[in-house]
Amino acid sequence: MEHELIIESFGAFFAIMNPFMILPLFLSLTSDWQLAEQRHLAVKVAIYATILCAVIFFTGQRVISFFGITIDEFRIAGGLVLAQIAWSMLNGKNVPSHHGSEAEKDRLAQLDALAFYPLAFPMIVGPGTIATTIVYTGQAKGFEESATLGAIIIAVIAMLLVVLYFASYFGRALSETMRTVMTRIMGMILLAIAVEMTTTGLRTVFPGLA
Repeated sequence: MEHELIIESFGAFFAIMNPFMILPLFLSLTSDWQLAEQRHLAVKVAIYATILCAVIFFTGQRVISFFGITIDEFRIAGGLVLAQIAWSMLNGKNVPSHHGSEAEKDRLAQLDALAFYPLAFPMIVGPGTIATTIVYTGQAKGFEESATLGAIIIAVIAMLLVVLYFASYFGRALSETMRTVMTRIMGMILLAIAVEMTTTGLRTVFPGLA
């Protein structure tokens, strides 16, 4: 996998699964929990996110092929989804389809259930993550590039685990202003990647635009 593509894919996955965007919700949901319970939840969230990403990684291409959708057509659709999420990040808003609606966030159950829904899905592995995974797996050529992409996804989830595992520390260290600035920066990066995805797909689907 080319060096530029590695950086781009890492930037996309880090922006879309930005642990510092999830941190405030994680802290609010576990404000009355003991430290051990918080950390157990963080590990569960990372495990579920890894399983979901693995399923999409290995089956995503087959699913879109089954419906007769080409990777370039999906690249356009994925770019539009990422653009919507990025625009909301720039404006300090959440996208219900990716972050869960307010009603969904209020449906809290046992610790394991909470780890899967709404934290792992759709907060971490939502439409944006699904689209990004399928697009980049479609670009990967051969085992080595696929392995590199898989390592990037695992690295981002590992970073997510570290932030959530030490959520109490990061919650004290990061002010609301710092979290807001990071969200805006990630939103701008994600929007640029979304534009690149969409334009690349359009040029392939409509060669006359090139």
